[in-house]
This record gives sequence, structure tokens and C-alpha cells, in this order.
Amino acid sequence: MANPVGEDNWLAYVDEESRHATDLEARIKVVELFKKAVSSEPGSLKIWLAYCEWFWSLFTDCQSSEAGWPEEEQLFGRDLFTFDSALSLWSEGYEAIRYRINDSHEFWNRWVSIELEQLARTRNPVGVRRISHLFRDRLQVPHSTWDNTSQMFSSFLSTYNNAAYESEFKEVTASAQEAKAAYDAREPYELKLNRAIKSGDEETYKAMMKEYLAWEMSQVKKSRNPVLAVSLCLGLLARVLSDVFAFEEEVWTDAAIYLTGLQHQARQSQVQLPIPNILEFFQRATSHCPWSGPLWSRYILTAEEVGWSFHNVESIKHAATNTKALDKNGMAGVLDMYTAWCGFLKRTAMDPNAPDDAADVAEVGLLAALEDVDLWGRRLYKDAYRGDPNYRLQRILIQHLTEVKGEIDEARCHWDRMASQDLLADSYDFWLNYYLWEMMVYSSRPRNRSPTPATPVGGTKIIRVPGLATNVLQRAIARQTLDWPERVMDVYLQHCNDYERPETLHHGLDIVHQARQELTKRREQDAAAAYAAQMQQAQQQAASDPAAENAAQDSPSGPKRKREATPGDASQGVSKRVKSVEADAVDNATQEQNLKRDRENTSIMVTNLPADATQTAIRKYFREYGHINNLEIRQEPDKSNSTLIEFRSAEDVQSALLRDQKYFGQNQISVRPGTGLTLFVSNYPATADEAYLRNLFKDCGDVFSIRFPSLKFNTHRRFCYVSFRDQEAAHKATLLHGTTIESKFKLQCKYSDPSHKKDREGAVAEGREVRVRRVDPFANEDDLRDVFGKYGKVGSVRIVRNMGGRNLGIAYIVFETKEEAENALELDKTKFKSQILQVELSKETNFKPSATSKNDRFSASPAPSGDGDVAMTDEPGEPRNGGQKPTPREIRERTMAIMNVPDTVNIARVRAVVEKHGEIVKLVLRPDHQGAIVEFADAATVGRAGLALDGYEIVPGRQLRTGTVNELLKEKSEKREDKIIVGKGKTTTKGEPKGASLMLPPQAIRRPVLGRGGAKRGLGFVAAKKDDGNSNNHAAASNGTGPAVKTKSNADFKAMFLNSGNQDGAVNHHTNGSA
Repeated sequence: MANPVGEDNWLAYVDEESRHATDLEARIKVVELFKKAVSSEPGSLKIWLAYCEWFWSLFTDCQSSEAGWPEEEQLFGRDLFTFDSALSLWSEGYEAIRYRINDSHEFWNRWVSIELEQLARTRNPVGVRRISHLFRDRLQVPHSTWDNTSQMFSSFLSTYNNAAYESEFKEVTASAQEAKAAYDAREPYELKLNRAIKSGDEETYKAMMKEYLAWEMSQVKKSRNPVLAVSLCLGLLARVLSDVFAFEEEVWTDAAIYLTGLQHQARQSQVQLPIPNILEFFQRATSHCPWSGPLWSRYILTAEEVGWSFHNVESIKHAATNTKALDKNGMAGVLDMYTAWCGFLKRTAMDPNAPDDAADVAEVGLLAALEDVDLWGRRLYKDAYRGDPNYRLQRILIQHLTEVKGEIDEARCHWDRMASQDLLADSYDFWLNYYLWEMMVYSSRPRNRSPTPATPVGGTKIIRVPGLATNVLQRAIARQTLDWPERVMDVYLQHCNDYERPETLHHGLDIVHQARQELTKRREQDAAAAYAAQMQQAQQQAASDPAAENAAQDSPSGPKRKREATPGDASQGVSKRVKSVEADAVDNATQEQNLKRDRENTSIMVTNLPADATQTAIRKYFREYGHINNLEIRQEPDKSNSTLIEFRSAEDVQSALLRDQKYFGQNQISVRPGTGLTLFVSNYPATADEAYLRNLFKDCGDVFSIRFPSLKFNTHRRFCYVSFRDQEAAHKATLLHGTTIESKFKLQCKYSDPSHKKDREGAVAEGREVRVRRVDPFANEDDLRDVFGKYGKVGSVRIVRNMGGRNLGIAYIVFETKEEAENALELDKTKFKSQILQVELSKETNFKPSATSKNDRFSASPAPSGDGDVAMTDEPGEPRNGGQKPTPREIRERTMAIMNVPDTVNIARVRAVVEKHGEIVKLVLRPDHQGAIVEFADAATVGRAGLALDGYEIVPGRQLRTGTVNELLKEKSEKREDKIIVGKGKTTTKGEPKGASLMLPPQAIRRPVLGRGGAKRGLGFVAAKKDDGNSNNHAAASNGTGPAVKTKSNADFKAMFLNSGNQDGAVNHHTNGSA
């Protein structure tokens, strides 16, 4: 994997690895990671402090067995993590961050505390001298806690070297004056930065830091001690480039210019400045800002300047092209980098000491660079890419062909090829450069210096003129879209005056005159068109604002008009008064909405997870940020995983976003809000499955998941939720809203938002339908329409009938308005023909646990006759209406059941699967039993369909099973948990009573059976009567005349519980003995 970039990313990555470091090999790996981290971020105090603390913990853990290390690992650890290595690492870290004047004391205080702890154990003179040297060196470095360090040194001298206290302290104070003065000069900036940090104003902090940095960079020329000034500036750069400006291209560029200037200054002066490795700096700069073309170009130029080999410089170019961020800001960064690379190739070929094949290598590289840039631009902008307006790479190639290869014709072909591009052909600068190149070629050709010149034919000498250069200027003047034609005309006339024949000059004057006339005419037409457009725009504005025109007409004459009251003013006071009421209503609605489950605003999208990441590992990783309701994992083509995690609340999402760019194992994950990723999609074909919907949205972007609703309680639902990987793809999908699918379905595709839930429509939902019961069995629709039409306009009347067409006494009547339906309730308890009507408003119910689809051609239920009567038959097999009614046995033989159907699959999708194997008479979907009942046209089809459908995968992971209707009805409904339930506890095994492991088994209770009060005895046997008075007491207590029954305490119940086993054993023994 690629190394992390930035201080926080390195710390997160190393922290993730250190938490899983349970053996010596893993701990050594963490040390190696820390080495890479400090190499990538050499000025990061946090990384150095974490590195030294980790190494010191390894040193202390391997010294004893308290840390739990195996004995063998302890022995190896003592050889690897020695005391001297640990102290040396602390010293190395301090040298890297010592000039961070604001926070270097955090590292120093921890280091010196370890040194003092060791000295307290040994108290040897060598340790005293070592720590005294550390204090003296520290006090000569400017830092914010200089007084505290001085106090620590004073205490140290008092304890360990009191005899030399006065001399040591006097010497240190004198040598530290320059350090104190340096900090005093910078203290105002530090105070301003601290105030910005406390206020939380990040923009002010950045502005103050840039001002501070600009001031610090200028001190190298003003300071008497340039070494200290450069060190302090490098310390400040280390602060900003590892923290607030870690990914700021401008600051990295300023730092690069500063270091380059230091190099130039060091060459001219005798002072040795502490300049870091400039190539390592550019490596860090390009890793932090990989999109910066100027930084890549400076990196290549610096590598060339220090004498890097061709292959090493080429590796920089490959690193730039391999990064995915080089075209972040368009083609500018790509062109900057390739310009530097092509410049390097050209200079390498022109070097006198270059190898023989350098020119050929450069030509191949230049042509390849031109092709790569063109492909890159077309991939980025498609057909809109028109090339580099400054034609930088082409000019480098032309110079190489002209000066190194001497291929003038080839170079001219490149000029002509560029002249055919409108972007360049409309630029006067391009034609002037083309002209100058032709003039350079013309002047570079040697003249004939023969001592005996040939006699010209006809006695006339041939004049050598730059005709190709003249043609270039003529081509430029001929273009009507040239951006500065006057400039080209002036150069053309001057050129003809200087180099051409008289006739060519005469022709040139004519060309320029005509071109200027055409140019003047064209500009007059453009000006007239612009003026007309301006006037039209002014007229449109005047027409749209008549009030301003009236005011302008009224103002010159008459007294000043008073302001008239506008209709909106009258309601202003009312609106102000109800403003608080509306706000309260909005707050209440918001509070009510928060109680609902809102997946879209409580979800996050996590990408770049390891391929072996499980749900358990992901839940464990995010559990500290909130309760997880649900998560979906998807495998990506790049062998990583992505997941959409739903939390309980939006606050949990904000906490989980803190894991963005942190590490999950060795993968740096991306965590983004799930808002705007999920769409509510409806009104698509009923047979549409997940594959159909993915194909529907394939041009919009990557579909992450599709969630269908459960049909267990309403089989007529037809919608789904489509989640996309990014917001751009979801936005493109919303543009499909309103499009027509299959010439009849108008697709609905909107962002999923529970707060914008659409109210139900229809007569029942709007309160326009009444339900009438106890309708006369001989009444028809017209009779009911006549009666209820007196209360309003009746839209429809529907009488419920059985399969034989008989009136069942229930009717539904729809009115046009809700008021008319409510008025019709007056007919309740009124007599209609032979019945007393019961009229009520229809109530809406969503419980529709089954769906039925029939084929009318094979319907077993005959339609009613024209007069409403039904023809009855005496025998089941007697023909009726030209057909034969099937017997129950025949229906059973041609009926089968399909099981294991998910409750998200509707009846249309089931029918589409089943009807391939035979003609269907009737299909009933039963989501409450995870299946469907299918009646075919003949019994033979049942066998064929059963064999074909058994094992068929209707959705991924769900295979169908076939069987009988009785087997289906024994199946239970599907239980799906879309929320992750935690804390269920241990699941009891089948047949084991709940809590069996916590309580003793219950004692056997012996109760007498009514009428059988004991064993059967022989004649004359009389049982002894036992009377202890309990019965009388019980009777008295029940009548209220006896003594009160004593209430038992917890101790009494405990004693009864413990003694119950002994008493039961005694009773059993007595019973056995009696027998």
C-alpha cells in the first residue's frame, strides 16, 4: 500500500498497527513504520514524541516479565531496544524539533524527565555533566518556556552541583541573551496566534501565520546571526508544513523559493547555513501536493541541477504521472510537469558531453510527451480539449529538431500542424513566433562565398529573400478571426520593406489596405449589433418595470406625492404576530420528524476497507461513535470493500466522520456522509428486479445497493430505494424523473426524504367513499345511485358480489367531495326496500397480505348473466356457459406451491418466472408464508414446472422449493431484522426452560384428582382421620371470625424453598413404607 501523507494520517496508521502488535515481530514493524513517518514528516513534534515514547516503552517492557512478553522475546528485545538506543533516539528527535519555539518544550520536558529519573538512580558525575550540558544547550535556543527551563536548571544545580551553582548559572544567563532577544522579537506573533487558537477562528489563524512566516523569511538578510535566523525560520516552516498548511501549495512553493535562495546565498558567502536536503524537501512537497505542476517541475529541475542521472529524473516524471491528483485543477499541472520534463530532455541532448544516442532518446521522449498530454486532455475533457494555448511542448520539440537534429522540414511540419488548430491560428502571438522561427532559419543558412560567382542568365542577379517567412505573415492576415490583426499587418509591411522585392511590397500594401477596410467594416457591424442588443435589453427592462417609468414621468411636475399604502403593508403586522407561532409549528414538526427513522441522514459511506473486513470487525471499529442500526458490505473491483452504515441518530454520524482518512488495518479509509446518496424510485414496470434497475441507472453512476420494501402486510407496494456510491451519480439519476419507460410507465425518481412523504390519494384517503351494509339482495347499482344521488354527485357505485354474481349486501359509493360523502351518512339506519341500511365512511387499511392474479380465459367462476341471474347446475361436471366447471380434485391435481419466495418479490415477478413453464389459470402470492400458489391449465404442467422451478434462484442467495399447498401453509412468514440488535444474551436450546441454569429444577407438586381421592381399598377399610385444626382456622379466616393469618417473610420463603426437597423425600419414604 502507499505510505500515508500528513502528520495526522501517519499517527492514525501507526496507532492502528501498534494496537495489533502483540509479538516481537509486530513491534519491530511498528518501529520501522515510525522511521518512515519521521522521514516523511521530519519536523513533526507529535510523530517524534510518539516514536520515542513507543521505543522507550519497548525498552522498559523487555526488562521484566510484568509486560507479559515470552522469555525468548525478552532476550531478543534487550538486544534490540537498549538504553543507549533509546536515549540516542530522544536526542535525535530533539535535534529535529528544537527550533519549534512554541511547543518544543513538550518534547524536551519529557526527555529531560527520563534523564533525571536515571540520574536519580545512579547519581554518577558523568550523568551530572551530561544533563548540565543538555540544559546549557537548551537555554541557548529560543523557546516560549525559557523561564521554566531556567528554573528547572536551577533546581538541578542545587541538587547535584551546588558548589558550581553561581558560576554555571552566570555563564548560562550570559550566553542565552541572544536567544531571549530572538524570542522577544517573535513573541507578538506567537501571542496573536494563541489568541486566534483560543477563539477558534481558523481563517484568522492562517492569515496571522502567513504574515508571521513572511516576516521570518525576511530576517535572514537583516539578522546579525544568519545561522540562528535560518534555524528559526526552518523551525517555523516545520510547524506550518506539518500542521495547518500541510496541503497548501502556495506555502510549499514559498518554502521552496526560500530554500533555493539560501542555496544561492550560501554559494556566494563563507557562512555555512543549516540548509536541509533540497531534493528530500521536494519529495515531501510533491507527496503533500501531488496536484501541483510547479512543484513537480521544480523537483525535476533541481534533480537536473544536482546532476541526477537520466533514470532517476525519469523516475520523478513517472511518479508524477502515476499520481491520480495531477489533473485536479485541470491540465495546467500536467502541462507544467511535462514542460519541465521536455526541457530536461532537450538540454540533455544539447549537452556536449551527452552520449551518442541522447538526441534520439530525447526525440522519442518529446514525441511521447506530446502524445501523452493529448491523450490526457481528451480523457479529461473529451472533445472539448483544444490543446495548450501556449504550445510549450511543441516549441521545445521544434527547437530540438532545429538545433540538435537539423530537421528543418520536420519542424516546419509541426508549425503547419499547429496552424490548422483554431486555438492557435487565432492568436497573433503564434504567427509572430512562427515568423521569427522562419527568419532564424533563413539567417542561419550560409550564403555562397564563391570567388568566381556564376554569370546570371540574362544578366540579372538572383536576390535571396525570406519567402517562407512572408507567406507566414500573409496566412495570418488572411484569418478574419485573428485577435490582433493590426500588429501582424505592421510586422508584415516592415518585413516587406526590409527583405522583399518591390513587386512583393506593392502587393503587400494592397493586401493590408483591403484587410484594413474589411476589418473596419466588420468592427462597425459588430458595434451596431452590440448597440442594438443593448437597446433591446434596455427596452425589456423598461417594459418589466413600469413603476420606474411612471415615477420618472411624474417627478418633474406637481407636488411631491405621498407614499401610498401597499396591499402587503396591511398584513405586515399580522405576519409579525404569527411569526412566533409558525416557528413553533416548524419546531414541533421537526421534533416529530426526528422521532422517525431517517436512514438518509443517519448513514455514512465507508470506502477502501480491507477485502477481509467482516461485519463484526466494522461494527467493532465504529461502535464507540454510536449505535449501529444496519450496515451493508459490498466487494469492489479493486479487491477492497465498501459499506453503508446506518446509525441511530445524526449526532452519531458526525462522530463517525472523525474516522475519515484514518486507518482500518493497513487501509486508509474514506468516511463520507450518506446524505444525498439514496433515491426513492417508483412507477417502474411491475416485473422489474434488481438487475433491471441497475441497468436502468447504469449511465448515471455506480449503484451501491437496492432495497425493496416488504410485501408481508401490503402486496400492492411497488417502490424501492436505490443507493449510489457518490452524490454526483445520485444527482444524474434524479434527472431521469418523469421519463417514460416501455412507453407507459412515467418513472418517479426523487431524493429519499421522510419529511417530504407524499400524502395518500384516492377516495378512501380523501374521505369521499361511504360503505353501505345490509343492501337489499335484489338492488342494483342504479337503485343505489338514485338514492345516494340526492346528497351529491356520485362518481361510482360498486356492489360486492360472490363468484356466482350474487349480491352480498355490501356496496361502496364514491362522491366527488368529502362534504357530499358526509351528508350521505344521514341515510344510516334508514329503510331501503326490505333492509335497514348501515352507512359509514370507508376506512383505509394497508393490510393486504395476499395478491391474486387470474387468467379470465380459464376462470372457474362463471360470469353472471345479463339480468343478474346465475345459471345453476345439478352436477359438478355439467356444462355451464359453454364450459365445464372443474372438480376440486382436478384443481388440486393442477395446483402446486412455490416456497422460499422473499417477501420483497411481488406477484408480477413471480408470474414472469412461472409462466415460462406453462399457462397459468390462477396465481396467489402469500408473503405471509414465503411462497405462492399456482394453478396451471392442466395437471401435466405441474410436474414439468416443479422440476424446473425447484432450486431456481429467484434473487441472489434464495433458491425456490416446490411442494403442496398444505406444505406452504405450514411455512411461517419471513423474519427480517434490518436493525442490529445487541444485548440479546445467550440463546436457550430447544426444550430448555428459560433460566434453567440459574434456578433449581421445580419440585413435583402432588394434587388430588377429583373423584379419585387415593388408592382403591378393600371393603371395610377406614382411613384414619387427621384433624389439626387447620381447616377450622382456614374457614374462620375466610369468614373473618378467626385469628389473622401471619404474613410470611423472605426468610420464611427461603427456608420453605430449601427444606422442600427434604420434606418431599420424607413423604416419599413414608409412602413407600406404607405401601
